[in-house]
Amino acid sequence: MPKTEVILIHNVVGLGGESDQVKVNAGYARNFLVPHGLAIPLTKSNKRRIEVLRQRRAEREATELNSMSELGRSLGKVTLTIAVKTGEDGKVFGSVTAGSIADALKTQLDVSLDKKKIHLDRPIHTLGEHEVELRLHADVKSTIKVVVSSSNPPPVVAADPAVEAAKTEKKSSRIAAGRKGESVGSDPRPAKK
Repeated sequence: MPKTEVILIHNVVGLGGESDQVKVNAGYARNFLVPHGLAIPLTKSNKRRIEVLRQRRAEREATELNSMSELGRSLGKVTLTIAVKTGEDGKVFGSVTAGSIADALKTQLDVSLDKKKIHLDRPIHTLGEHEVELRLHADVKSTIKVVVSSSNPPPVVAADPAVEAAKTEKKSSRIAAGRKGESVGSDPRPAKK
């Protein structure tokens, strides 16, 4: 297949970044890259545009690096709380994933962050505090504290003195009945025929 050289105007995943000069199949350049405005053919007049594209790319990357490093510093101080459903024994139903952390960032802090920038080795399956790594940029990494709590905490039974007294009285009457020769737990009513 014949190859041709083009200058990329925008980032193309798997091919290169803005202002890169790449060699691709002629059909790919002719049918996709050039019509979609992602690249221009390599000509003498277009070679002059490379410097302008490189300068624009450098400015864009510098502003992106600054904004991501600022975001990383601010998120490093934040604790994010995510409520999950749990069973009576405190076991988590499901898990906390990068997508759920990104959604919580959007709703709680109004920070739009791509879930691909949230690095989890595996989803979180336990309650408590977890450190989650954020890869915001190639040169910027940060961590955020994520507290996973139960949205349905187990009911706390308050010790009601009247209930406790009734339980103690019932237990003492069973013990006293057992001493008189009656079997504990026997029904005093006559058996049905």
